[in-house]
Amino acid sequence: MPQSQLWVDADSCPRVIKDILYRAADRAQVQLTLVANQPLSVPGSRFIRFVQVESGFDVADNYIVQEAGKSDLVITADIPLAAEVIEKGCLALNPRGELYTTENIRQRLNMRDFMDTMRSSGLDTGGPPPLSQGDRQAFANALDRYLARLTSGDPAAR
Repeated sequence: MPQSQLWVDADSCPRVIKDILYRAADRAQVQLTLVANQPLSVPGSRFIRFVQVESGFDVADNYIVQEAGKSDLVITADIPLAAEVIEKGCLALNPRGELYTTENIRQRLNMRDFMDTMRSSGLDTGGPPPLSQGDRQAFANALDRYLARLTSGDPAAR
């Protein structure tokens, strides 16, 4: 059975989260692939690779959906991307440490669509708050739980 991998929707992933992922990939010796349509500098490591895709709407997302395997972990704040990879059997984690699941993704999609409707009607909904230290810690903890399941041989993480 192939080793599970980490995939990152890298265009919008905060640098501090990427730094956590770089260290984790080397420590756990798990493949980390960052996908973006802009050039990105990544540390030299046999466990870290960068794929630059063409510019365009959802090109990076489509690449991740196509390439990610069942039980891989996808790091993204993009709710439609999270929904697609969950449907494929992957896990999805946002940079604030929230694991998207089959149980909560439909609600997140509905809220996203509602907020899009509000914004298109002229309402200023503001953006998400800045990433806090608690968010970074929640992300690191969720990532560590996933990696611990991988190294323990838990089939749910494979």
